Amino acid sequence: MVHKYQVTGMTCASCEAKVKSSLLMVENVVSIEVSKDENSATITMDKHIPLDKLQKALPEKYQISVLLHNELAEQTKGWLATYKPILLIFFYISAVTILVQFTNEKFDTMQWMRHFMAGFFLVFSFFKILNLKGFAESYVMYDIVAKRLPAWAYIYAFTEFALGIAFLINFNPLITNSVTFLVMSISIIGVLQSVLNKKKIQCACLGAVFNLPMSTVTIIEDALMIVMSGMMLFYQF
Repeated sequence: MVHKYQVTGMTCASCEAKVKSSLLMVENVVSIEVSKDENSATITMDKHIPLDKLQKALPEKYQISVLLHNELAEQTKGWLATYKPILLIFFYISAVTILVQFTNEKFDTMQWMRHFMAGFFLVFSFFKILNLKGFAESYVMYDIVAKRLPAWAYIYAFTEFALGIAFLINFNPLITNSVTFLVMSISIIGVLQSVLNKKKIQCACLGAVFNLPMSTVTIIEDALMIVMSGMMLFYQF
């Protein structure tokens, strides 16, 4: 993607060179064209870079601002483009499981959550098993168990599949929900550590099929499963 910015403070060819060299150091910047006459910088980047990150890379003398695109709109567009696969999956699972409820006389929240979790685990395990080795290589980068026991990365993919089947057939809810609560609680620890430490690694939630970055979306995904299994456990008592 290419964006054009206004850069003030440039007075000579040396300034142009300083601005160019400084911005080229920013991660994901591919190339730059700088003009002191137009007070502009045209930047080609691999993916969207926040304006404040570009400003921090420049000496205090120079100020960079949006010229030909809306920063907030670009960030929103970039976020939606990145997480489109996972958002579509959640939409389809939610839509199908809600439609199932129309066959009941009234909305059964527990049944809906069970069906939602069945769909979640079956779909997500499918993408993991599709490229099991690729998933395992990504998962051991952040999961606290897989780091110490790499075989767990392979076991985990099939554990999700088994949980999906268990929720679908309503197999022993106490055992199914307890295992889900335990497994997802352990899983979220590594995710939290990676996000809080701002590690730039690939999220393995959809295996190696989609290149999704580790982020708060991953935390929400795991937390949702923990909350739902916890609620259903509470309901058992």
